[in-house]
Amino acid sequence: MRKSRRFPLEILGILLALLWLAPFYLMIVNSLKTKREIFSDTLKLPDTFTLDNYKEAFVQLDFVQTFFNSFIITVLSVLIIIVFSSMAAYALSRSKSRLSTILFFVFVAAMLIPFQSVMIPLITIFGKFEMLNRAGLIFMYLGFGASLSIFLYHGALTSIPKSLDEAATIDGANKFQVFWYIIFPMLKPITVTVAILNTIWIWNDYLLPSLVINQQGMETIPLKMFFFFGEYTKQWHLALAGLTLAIIPVIIGYFFAQREIIKGVSDGAVK
Repeated sequence: MRKSRRFPLEILGILLALLWLAPFYLMIVNSLKTKREIFSDTLKLPDTFTLDNYKEAFVQLDFVQTFFNSFIITVLSVLIIIVFSSMAAYALSRSKSRLSTILFFVFVAAMLIPFQSVMIPLITIFGKFEMLNRAGLIFMYLGFGASLSIFLYHGALTSIPKSLDEAATIDGANKFQVFWYIIFPMLKPITVTVAILNTIWIWNDYLLPSLVINQQGMETIPLKMFFFFGEYTKQWHLALAGLTLAIIPVIIGYFFAQREIIKGVSDGAVK
């Protein structure tokens, strides 16, 4: 009886998995076709598998330099978000004052503010300080990524007893040492979650880099991908090949860390 009851759920799970995998199928299959084949039939397998699209996309994207730009911006942004967000969440979770509660809810409320509502004033202010560059972009990512990260860290920290802090303080550790050597290692699952969520967001972001980065040779992969979509023509065969190349690092990182991500999401939930 139990197996018969689970059968509809298994079928539903398979259907949802196929629905989720459909865009990946379309992207990979069509990246192996010629431009003519894509427009003749999008769903079928290519008549002749070819890697010419990948070779041409690799060259036109200047993939090594573009990948390096995306990698540097993503890694530095994620590291800074992790460091500052974890410290801020620790301070807010350990302080029971009214101010800390207000600040926490301010960070939570900030998640509801759409980027489009602040992008013009933000770019204007950063332009006055000549920070429309890679450093300015990383600083902006800290501002936009801190709210969700603090929320997740704060949820995980509520499950860590304050007695650990007190015991370490009695042994002679200061607050900085208590956090980095005792508390932060215990936050590994949620740190992996924060890292993956922000990596996916920053790696795939187009709008913010398009407003900030205006120097040739400094483009990220999403910015460079725009090269394939002109006013009068769209090179879908090359764009799909470039997209496949771009998502490979994120997918590899996710599969290596998926167990920690699932645990981190559950630890960072409401407690």
